[in-house]
Amino acid sequence: MELTLGPLLYFWPKQKVQEFYKDVTEWPVDRVYLGETVCSKRREIRLDDWLEIAEQLKAAGKTVVLSTMGLLEASSELAMLKRICESCQFTVEANDMAAAQILSEAGVPFTTGPMVNIYNGCSLKEMTDCGLERWVLPLELSSNDLREILQHAEQLGISDRFKTEVFAWGLMPLAASARCFTARSFDLPKDRCGLVCLDYPDGLPVYSQEGERVFTLNGIQTQSGRCLNLLEAVPEMMELGVDALRISPQASGTAEVVAAFHERIQGEKATVADHPGGSCAGYWYGQSGMVPLVDISPR
Repeated sequence: MELTLGPLLYFWPKQKVQEFYKDVTEWPVDRVYLGETVCSKRREIRLDDWLEIAEQLKAAGKTVVLSTMGLLEASSELAMLKRICESCQFTVEANDMAAAQILSEAGVPFTTGPMVNIYNGCSLKEMTDCGLERWVLPLELSSNDLREILQHAEQLGISDRFKTEVFAWGLMPLAASARCFTARSFDLPKDRCGLVCLDYPDGLPVYSQEGERVFTLNGIQTQSGRCLNLLEAVPEMMELGVDALRISPQASGTAEVVAAFHERIQGEKATVADHPGGSCAGYWYGQSGMVPLVDISPR
């Protein structure tokens, strides 16, 4: 089973990004996803910078994938998408159907991210016919849903045509909007946001009136308040035939999380420190997404 590092979902200064991925060259991850997937105004790192980081990771023996935006809102963003898809230097993760279409028409194999809605074996077959070679399970689906999809794929005779990846740790990206909620929270218009996301390297927490962290604002992206933690589900994923587990980068502690998942994949006991927002695992177990692992009821 592979261990992958998902795309950086937050806005960090260029130097911090470069230092982070320099450290990643030494981590036990097999595959690294690079690129801006949330907001095109985050221009501290440009495509050429990402490609330079990609070459460094490739030289360190990592498989590199370029990730595309999850929500396109301007012609300039579509032009950048085409530039990424047509580069042909690295595999591309399509985070919307525009990217999937461009790659399919070019005859280039691709990966789909967790925001692409593949909910059944027929959808998976349609996408593999278009060139999909790897997919990331949508976050709201359970292990039982995955089992049924993979069984259906076997019946359709396509099981050997793709690999399955599961988002296993990190704040879950739940939705994207044309409105920037981080800017809005400071009464700033989206077009003159002042790049306030830089002040929140792990997103801006949102609390209920009862003081419970329910969401995290990340520009136009809304994330879970709790951190998904499927460390204890690794043996079940192996039994299901999951090919890779994804860790989503955070401003601190990511190296320790990667090490814990690596140890668990090797069959060793491992733990990870609780996220400041708390942990959850409900979706995987067919329950409400915010449910922490300790409160998971028997299935």
